Amino acid sequence: MIKKIFPVVFLVLSIIACSSDDNTITTPPNEGGNDVVFSRASMLRNFADNIIIPSYQELSDNLDALEIAKDGFIAAPSQPTLDNFRAAWLTAYKSWQRVEIFDIGKAEEIQLNFQMNIYPVNTADVEANVSAGFYDLSSPNNHDAIGFPALDYLLYGVGATDIEIIEKYDTDPQAENYKDYLSAVTNRMKFITQLVLSDWIVNYQNVFAASTENNASSAANKIVNDFIFYYEKGLRANKIGIPAGNFSSTPLPDRVEAFYNQEISKELALDALNAVQNMFNGISTVDNAEGQGFKTYLQSLDREDLADLINEKFNAAREKMQLLDANFTTQINTDNTKMTEAYDALQAAVVLLKVDMLQAFNIAVDYVDADGD
Repeated sequence: MIKKIFPVVFLVLSIIACSSDDNTITTPPNEGGNDVVFSRASMLRNFADNIIIPSYQELSDNLDALEIAKDGFIAAPSQPTLDNFRAAWLTAYKSWQRVEIFDIGKAEEIQLNFQMNIYPVNTADVEANVSAGFYDLSSPNNHDAIGFPALDYLLYGVGATDIEIIEKYDTDPQAENYKDYLSAVTNRMKFITQLVLSDWIVNYQNVFAASTENNASSAANKIVNDFIFYYEKGLRANKIGIPAGNFSSTPLPDRVEAFYNQEISKELALDALNAVQNMFNGISTVDNAEGQGFKTYLQSLDREDLADLINEKFNAAREKMQLLDANFTTQINTDNTKMTEAYDALQAAVVLLKVDMLQAFNIAVDYVDADGD
């Protein structure tokens, strides 16, 4: 690694130095008298090795457990096997919150996010598939009838009570069709997740870590944009803003994540925010150690003030979200003001990420913003 040493007289004009191979940045000595070194290559390596791949591995493992629980329920529909299936679904859904940010590589190619978590689920399509007994779950036409939201409906919404739900898979005339669809959806989720994980391990891990260039097609620039897009759209808008009515004339309480479960929309949203903040700070999924991330990138550019402010906004948003009811539908119907306040708190970080951080990184936005902010 080559370091360029500049005379002190040019320090104001040349506060950073970049090598041609991995975009290394060396800042002036810190209080301990040591240079602070950052490289985009090290940041990407930390993301790949310690955050992205372990998160996909955790999701894959949890989907294996989900498949086992599904098999148990299908073999003997009952309250205990239903409860076990639901518990495995929640564990896997929570681990999905740590993966949804990474819409890059094979995940982008196969539209993993669209196949795993499009909500609200189209229950008419689900029921049509069940009745028909045949379907192509790889078709984009079924993106809103598969994934975690489809399981949310199939485990909580096909009957008014648990007894009625169990009967759908036991004594209902279409019980076998419901079982087949439940199995097909679960198996599809496991298959496509394993497809992405395997590609990361076999092909994409080193390609991703080496793609440090400052251009629109580099992994470094794409992962920055994906991170901001997910925060702005996947978290702020989808989980809070759309159901709260920030983008419509009235609130849309049926648009919350996990609508049929009725208990975990807040839990999933908080998990998503934690995943965002951990990635920003470069915190490992494996051992919670802090490595190079967007925070250290900003620090290397002498923008620790911005890094601290972004973390402050994340923490303030979490405080507002913690005040919400566990069921966002209930919160919207009883006191929607708290939902819009949570949205406003999340919104406070958008400009910092989308304008200030991108300007500091000298990266352009690569997606179209259609909601006016």
